[in-house]
Parts: sequence; C-alpha cells; structure tokens
Amino acid sequence: MNAHEIDYRIIGDEMQLVEIELDPGESVVAEAGSFMMMEASIRMETIFGDGSSDNKGFMGKLLGAGKRLLTGESLFMTLYTNAGRGKERVSFASPYPGKIVPLDLSELDGKIICQKDAFLCAAKGVSVGIAFQRKLGTGFFGGEGFIMQKIEGDGLAFVHAGGVIVEKVLQPGEVLRVDTGCLVALTQSVDYDIEFVKGVKSALFGGEGLFFATLRGPGRVWLQSLPFSRMADRIVSASRFYGRKEEGSVLGGLGNLFDGDNR
Repeated sequence: MNAHEIDYRIIGDEMQLVEIELDPGESVVAEAGSFMMMEASIRMETIFGDGSSDNKGFMGKLLGAGKRLLTGESLFMTLYTNAGRGKERVSFASPYPGKIVPLDLSELDGKIICQKDAFLCAAKGVSVGIAFQRKLGTGFFGGEGFIMQKIEGDGLAFVHAGGVIVEKVLQPGEVLRVDTGCLVALTQSVDYDIEFVKGVKSALFGGEGLFFATLRGPGRVWLQSLPFSRMADRIVSASRFYGRKEEGSVLGGLGNLFDGDNR
C-alpha cells in the first residue's frame, strides 16, 4: 500500500468526530479547521498541496496545490504525524450536524468523486484533487458546480455530510434521480448528469428547483438528507422572520416598528 494504514473510531451521533490512531511514523492529512484534539507526541505541519507523495518535486506539488485551489479549498493542508514511540491519537470534528462516512479506497477501485466541501481527513498518501464533469450541462446547472473533488489512493478517507446518510448500490442501468445538493459522493463507475424538471408548473411552483441529478449504475452513491446550503437557507429565513428578541411574538419583526428597537 502507498497510503499509511491508520486505525480509527467514530464517536457521537449527530455531531460526530473521528479519532485516528497512529502508529509511530504514521500520518494523517486534514483540511484546515477540522482539527479537534491530539495527544502529546503528535506533530503538526502545514504542507503545500495534499501531501500524497514526497517524491513529486516542486512542480508536482504546485500542480496538486493548484488543483485544490480550483475546488475552492486552501493551497495548504495540515499533516499530523506520530513522532512518539507508542500509539498516539488525533481527532477531527464535523463542521455541522450530520455523519462522518469512512471510505476504504482500496475497496472502491481507488477513487471516489464527492462534493468539494465533503472531505474531512485521510491517511497520508491519499490524493485530494479535482474531477471535471464530462457533460457541460452538469457544470452549469449542478448544485455542486462544474468541478467536484476527486479522492484517490488505496487508504482510508473520511467525508462528512449533513443529516442522515443513505448509501445506495445501483445495478447496471438502474437510474436514481436526486436533489443536486443531496448528492455526497459516488464511485467512478456511476454516470452523473443533470436533468431539467419537466412541466412548467412543476418547475416554477414545485419548490424543489429546476434541476435534479440523474445517477445511472452500476456503482455506489452516498446521499445526505440535510445539505448545508439547505440548512443555511432555513436559518437565514428564520432570522428574518424572528426579528424581535421574543421569538414567540406573533408580530415578529413588525413589532420593532412600534417599540423603537432597531437592532
């Protein structure tokens, strides 16, 4: 194996964290902002790119960092290495309510396509890059945009998604239509495209958007019940409605016009 063989356990129910157990010399790479805690002998190092290989040379590392920049991520990642003589642990936390999904890339043909903000952490040696969608319509109208993340290698990787996670195994030719924001990850054998919602009334008044993702098997897909964008929209809508301190007020924000509270 090229990737480090790490052990792990997932802790919690709705706000989960993943605890990675590292043998001496083993490392895990993670996105900035996901770190929670670590034991004394763990050493942190900011690295250029994803740290998938130490033998890429400067241009190879520059290319890897540039790919990450296209997905909207930072040029840098953080490497956590066990510099001690015994087993040490480091933990990474979910950014919002949902589930952490462990993916063994050695059992998934070495590649997973996922939302660009789904990746949490992975064993050193796993590559995190970009995956261009083959069909232009997917890029223009897909909720995840033209570029998605590609996670490659033969080690463990961890992705995070909101709400309940559903894993579906699609048979050859089997089709599944989903909301574009609910798609978390898929294996490379799944064909992914964007389809327009048929019917003018359904498109304009259905409340579900004009497009959905069409997934065609064979392969495996992971779906989330609560995309972060959907949760954020609900929070913004609620904050506009409950403009007063008293959230139960029938008048809501309208009461501020009468009591002079402009905050």
